[in-house]
Amino acid sequence: MSDVEHDFGAFVAARATSLLRVAYLACGDKTEAEDLLQTALERTYRNLHRVRPESLEPYVRRVIVNAAISRARRRAILSVIPMRNPPETSARASDADLRHVLMEALRALPPRQRAVIVLRYWEDLSETQTAEVLGCAVGTVKSQASKAMAKLRSALGRETVEGVIRNAHA
Repeated sequence: MSDVEHDFGAFVAARATSLLRVAYLACGDKTEAEDLLQTALERTYRNLHRVRPESLEPYVRRVIVNAAISRARRRAILSVIPMRNPPETSARASDADLRHVLMEALRALPPRQRAVIVLRYWEDLSETQTAEVLGCAVGTVKSQASKAMAKLRSALGRETVEGVIRNAHA
């Protein structure tokens, strides 16, 4: 095994849990998240000669997000997505219930908006870092985050969204 392969194996061992979380938040399904991560790692390994070691994690994140967006687009083409109505009652107080409600609201967001929310608020990336991962302008990140937060506030209520996002890492 070469040094590059060994380093990649060490990277996967060290960062797989964090990358799986990104994949799960990007798609909202555990099984699909595992598939996304596997696809991203395989694509990264095939292109390892092009990736600088210090850029490895952002590269894998970008592959995960792009793959999630592509899969969501394919599914949207193949099926009609029903419109969801915001809940008529407020979310319950327990964190588990709030997380469940937030995950449902995240799944309802368009893929690019979901990716921005995941990278900005769960992964704590700056607007610039998020733009780099997504391969877009910082202004696009700002506008997508604004639109996504407006949709989440509309679906969940301002206090619920901001409270859950503040406590996302807890």
